[in-house]
Amino acid sequence: DVQLVESGGGSAQAGGSLRLSCAASKYHYSTYSLAWFRQSPGKEREGIAAIDSDGSTTYADSVRDRFTISEDHANNTLYLQMNSMKPEDTAMYYCASDPGGDLTAVRALGRISQGLFGYWGQGTQVTVS
Repeated sequence: DVQLVESGGGSAQAGGSLRLSCAASKYHYSTYSLAWFRQSPGKEREGIAAIDSDGSTTYADSVRDRFTISEDHANNTLYLQMNSMKPEDTAMYYCASDPGGDLTAVRALGRISQGLFGYWGQGTQVTVS
């Protein structure tokens, strides 16, 4: 199984920045995709950024040009750099993985669907005021 542990959440001022990290246990797939999701109370979980093993990325409109997803493959760590943050970014943030999958299905759907990712972290809270 893949184990994921998020860190880096906390509080930020509107217009500020935070960087989230997600440490993944090692798994031996040459093709994989990783993603960040977020969920606010009373709202559905939203896929906001994804990256695959080729380095291709995709973003939800709500975070495009403000957030950047990246990966340090050597250290099995996924990152989410969040800039120009807004109060509406307040949510629990989760990382997720799809070992063996690329972003083909994500692009076909036109969104980062949680059903495409089988492994999840416990989440880290982000609050923007």
